[in-house]
Amino acid sequence: MGKRSSKKKNVTMLDSDDAASVSSSSSTMRSENMVFSNVEELQVDKDSLLDQYLDALFEKRGSTREKALASIIEAFNNSLQHEFVENKFATLLHQCLNSIKKGSAKEIALASRVIGLLALTIGPGEKAQEILEESLSPISEALKSRSEPSKISSLLECLAIITFIGGEEPEETEKSMQIMWQVAHPKLGPNVAAAKPLPAMITMVVSAWSFLLTTMDGWALNPKSWQESISYFSSLLDKEDRSLRIAAGEALALIFEIGSLEKFSAEAKGSSDISTDGENGQRQLVYIQGLRTKVLNQMRNLSVEAGGKGSAKKDLNNQRNTFRDILEFLEDGYVPETSVKIGGELLNTTTWAQLIQQLNFLKHFLGGGFVKHMQENLFLHDVFGFSPKKKLLSGVEHRMSGGEKRMYKSPNSVLNKARTQLLNKQRMLSQGKNTGYYAVGSSYE
Repeated sequence: MGKRSSKKKNVTMLDSDDAASVSSSSSTMRSENMVFSNVEELQVDKDSLLDQYLDALFEKRGSTREKALASIIEAFNNSLQHEFVENKFATLLHQCLNSIKKGSAKEIALASRVIGLLALTIGPGEKAQEILEESLSPISEALKSRSEPSKISSLLECLAIITFIGGEEPEETEKSMQIMWQVAHPKLGPNVAAAKPLPAMITMVVSAWSFLLTTMDGWALNPKSWQESISYFSSLLDKEDRSLRIAAGEALALIFEIGSLEKFSAEAKGSSDISTDGENGQRQLVYIQGLRTKVLNQMRNLSVEAGGKGSAKKDLNNQRNTFRDILEFLEDGYVPETSVKIGGELLNTTTWAQLIQQLNFLKHFLGGGFVKHMQENLFLHDVFGFSPKKKLLSGVEHRMSGGEKRMYKSPNSVLNKARTQLLNKQRMLSQGKNTGYYAVGSSYE
């Protein structure tokens, strides 16, 4: 009903603009032909502009490159640039990597976003793997300089996105997770004091790390790398920054959901004994239960925290609601079901992994381009099991270009390969959950 009334309203508005005009079938046909022609011309203009922006990345002036990168981001957010990406992939990637190696903090942040959007547009496959392989070292080096929080955040987001799409093996994903972890836990040497990371920087580390954890089978992780991470996340719950608290709480919820708590906790630093057999195993179980109890009590307090002086009501309510949802999950096993409206249709999430993938990361990364990508990006349709209805824009049906057909429709397309990869990951996660821990009952209190 809403759609019909909307159409009627549009017709009325058009009529009111020119009350003296009378529509005819011939004028309608002419206007439709003009629309088709305009769409084709518009596509040519877009490709021409993108070529100009790409050429501008070779300019010596940094401000010129920054403007070009910002324009490329806008173009990639407004529509999926399959033809341009297919033809200019290598050139765009290498110019963006040059910007990360030599550019200003602003240029690095912009180039990082372009690389992430490039990977999302391409989808899984050989090119996505190339992006990850070529970008890993420059991004890792750029992260060592913590001069600008916005630059670090963009680099972390980029690393998470390109690993999410291009990382086919658990070792590749875990390597990126370790690079992220070092940003929050810098190691500069025995006699060198590391600068304390800002709360916003740690928040992005936790969010990016959690995003990649959603793609992993918890039992495939190396226990020596992540022991005591639960204790670290627990310590973050006591920090003053609410965004940091929420990110840590969601990371803990995710660890509980994938059912590999023992991988992320250890009684003593350096311990690798996660067995439940014998005296050491029993001591480990007692330690884990005590840690669960501590985390549960922290979250319970945060879910009812009173607002102090100068406290933003919106941030406080967001914190309370988040930790109430996490508590309900930890105590009763109920995962918050969320819905996001995409062009009149609902995208639903039913797990913490989906919630973190969708609302807390991809939506933040894509910003204004989130709706467009969710409507047209077939890889994201597979990730979320989302199938939007095809809509007509200006009366013109979207026609797949040759690049889109090769990318998504052929039997050997990157999308078909991505489906296999995604199903394998989901199967591994499901097997891990069936043997893991879900709820923390009141008996541990």
